[in-house]
Amino acid sequence: MFVVTLKFSDNKAQAGQLMDRHKAWIQAGFDQGLFLMVGSLQPNMGGGIFAHDTTREALEAFVLEDPFVAENVVTAEILEITPARLDGRLEFLAA
Repeated sequence: MFVVTLKFSDNKAQAGQLMDRHKAWIQAGFDQGLFLMVGSLQPNMGGGIFAHDTTREALEAFVLEDPFVAENVVTAEILEITPARLDGRLEFLAA
């Protein structure tokens, strides 16, 4: 399982111009089964993503395709988590 943070950089002002392409990238993440959840980092710090069922290398390559990352609107960080204990509703993450 992975947590991706997309924290705004000094180029944040460009976000509006790239938003449609960024949203299309997010949809592609869901369509490919990579993303479980996306949301905003509060207060207005950027975004966060829960991803699974992929390799770190594949996720890194996909994150680089995000227009926000490519245009330095955000800085991406990928955290890999190996679940040790799960609520039953999240057992699918144990694989």
